[in-house]
Amino acid sequence: MSNRAVMLMLGYAGLLPFYGFLLGIWLLQDWPAAVSVQGFVIYSLAILSFLGGTLWGRVQSLDDPMMPRLVVSNGVVIFAVAAVLTAKAWLASVALMCGYLALLWYERGSEILPNWYGAMRRNLTVGVVIAHALFFVLQSLQG
Repeated sequence: MSNRAVMLMLGYAGLLPFYGFLLGIWLLQDWPAAVSVQGFVIYSLAILSFLGGTLWGRVQSLDDPMMPRLVVSNGVVIFAVAAVLTAKAWLASVALMCGYLALLWYERGSEILPNWYGAMRRNLTVGVVIAHALFFVLQSLQG
């Protein structure tokens, strides 16, 4: 199996936990629902940090200095952790959602990536943003 096929498969499979946690929030009560809320936020933190790391990883193969990209890759992680430290799950989800959108915007403006990868990143970001919007709605209904 090619790297591209594996990346596509893993990328889209990475949406499943977001929607699984949303189901848990919607269908479960008490502590299982609370675990789903925390799981959603922590998983989002992990994925946004992973995406920041992909910027770092792509710089390793380049000879030219890319200090701004390295700073952004680290800034994404710091931002994501700060978002989760708000201690408000709905606020963390909104901030993380903005982080995904900002990172996609940054990638599109600063890098030349293969068309298939750009389409995958766009589609995955749309899926993640929809999940975060649903999370916000569920938190608003329950709060």
